[in-house]
Amino acid sequence: MLRDKAHFRDRPDAGRRLAEALMRFADIEPLILALPRGGVPVAFEIAKALDAPLDVLFVRKIGAPGHAEYGIGAVVDGADPQLVLNDEAMEIFRPPRDYIETEKKRQLAEIERRRMLYAEGRRPLPVKGRSVILVDDGIATGGTVLAALKALRKDQAARIILAVPVAPGESLALVGKDADEVVCLATPEPFLSVGLQYEKFGQTTDEEVISLLREAERFGNSSMGR
Repeated sequence: MLRDKAHFRDRPDAGRRLAEALMRFADIEPLILALPRGGVPVAFEIAKALDAPLDVLFVRKIGAPGHAEYGIGAVVDGADPQLVLNDEAMEIFRPPRDYIETEKKRQLAEIERRRMLYAEGRRPLPVKGRSVILVDDGIATGGTVLAALKALRKDQAARIILAVPVAPGESLALVGKDADEVVCLATPEPFLSVGLQYEKFGQTTDEEVISLLREAERFGNSSMGR
């Protein structure tokens, strides 16, 4: 039994509840993009309910020179991978141009490795001119989601809907500016962590991601990326 509106049994439960709130988008034939790994079980339920194609969207941070933990930008997967830079961080660290290019290539190689593992070689589904629903299992600070949204905009998605089960209000306000619409089921206060909003929040395994993506190939027109 759920303790309150901000609590979910597990990721599939959160996905099914999100799907109910997203059914009004079924007629626009959206593309569902999941942030791996935790976003995949949530997005799978949405893709199943809307009979929509499902893909993963990889985001890899670019760390500052000598301070790898400090993100100055990100590389975002896609048919046309996008580099998203944090202007404020770039002004602080002023990294050489060749540093950014080298890091971009390194992160793109890691994205390719992970896509080969998860999507088994299938190319990213194109987003240009499409309505996209970006899904994660929750938002904490919002940095990864923000980079993904900016990249989707640069990649000319026609409409971007961000869908998450739970997030703090301040993070939603930050990322919401880069989405056409935001669907979030719960914004608990105080917000301590995404995991506390779930009864079961174990790590999503690579095997689970691969299995769900294989099963999702029967939804919508997912085969177009083959």
